[in-house]
Amino acid sequence: MSANNAFHIAVLPGDGIGPEVMDPTLEILRKIEKTSDLKFRFTEAPAGANHYLETGKSMPESTVRLCDEADAILLGACGLPSVRYPDNTEIMPQVELRFHFDLYAGVRPARLIPGVPSPIVGADQRGIDLVVIRESTEGLFASMGKGIVTDTEARETLVITRKTSERLFEFSFRLAERRKARGRANGGLTCVDKANVFKAFAFFREMFNDAAKRHPDVKTDRLYVDACSAMLVKRPWDFDVMVMENMFGDILSDMTAGLIGGMGMAPSADVGDHHAVFQPCHGTAPDIMGQGKANPTGMILSAAMMLDWLADKHGLEGAAEAGERIERAVDKVYADGIKPMEFGGGNGTADIAKAVLEAL
Repeated sequence: MSANNAFHIAVLPGDGIGPEVMDPTLEILRKIEKTSDLKFRFTEAPAGANHYLETGKSMPESTVRLCDEADAILLGACGLPSVRYPDNTEIMPQVELRFHFDLYAGVRPARLIPGVPSPIVGADQRGIDLVVIRESTEGLFASMGKGIVTDTEARETLVITRKTSERLFEFSFRLAERRKARGRANGGLTCVDKANVFKAFAFFREMFNDAAKRHPDVKTDRLYVDACSAMLVKRPWDFDVMVMENMFGDILSDMTAGLIGGMGMAPSADVGDHHAVFQPCHGTAPDIMGQGKANPTGMILSAAMMLDWLADKHGLEGAAEAGERIERAVDKVYADGIKPMEFGGGNGTADIAKAVLEAL
């Protein structure tokens, strides 16, 4: 925070629908500013596939410096399917930021908002309110850009380290404790792995068990990823916080987003010891770009997550209350009948943003 107590927010709108969902989110934060003691200073910077087309880089050094200096980073969506590096991989500055700032904890909440359809029978009565914690700097993704490919085979290497895993588990236990204290869930934490097959995951589980001894008040469970997947699509309301390796989290977080209405409803954060990036789970959706169809809910709820993180980091309860205000406003507009286009409704970006602003 600067001397005038304004939070400095780095804003990376990105590509495709990224700028379209970012604009109303900044409007909402400005409304929060007018109706609370919080102050914000927004600085926009380039990153993504379009910047790569112009310069040959996913983002300039000035963007990285801005992100380093800012109190938090808001990111819209980056990358386009048609724009790729010479090795045919996509432009993903959001992943590069994870490695650069050691953002080891990928936080992927999945909360079913009243009025939003779920494919799970009974979810409207039982509710869904869980969080996937995805390790975000190693696992199978540690091999990104380093894989070996020959005419006859390809190899990628999975990496799990004690330093990162121990921090990840402490973060996850603390989150479970905070959720329990707020009355949001049962305070449970599940380790999801494949410890029955791979030594790396047995190592992962062993460190989880050691961390559990330091948090005896948190109810713990251990599940293999295949069994966990089957349980999630049957009884998602049985889960609270789940922690897992990078690739498993990449897959299961998309699946849990599908349980609560899809990627347009899902916020996320990548959190380290000193920095954090907040962005919706959805991609750039170039097929609907510029048509006013994009659902900004995931981006708006990511901003609410940012406020909660800033509150925890700086001890400002007012920021946490502001994040909760945004969540309540989103809940109200969906309970009142707003229906995004991906649900077969007629409400686009502007309708949803206007309704949330009015609900605030």
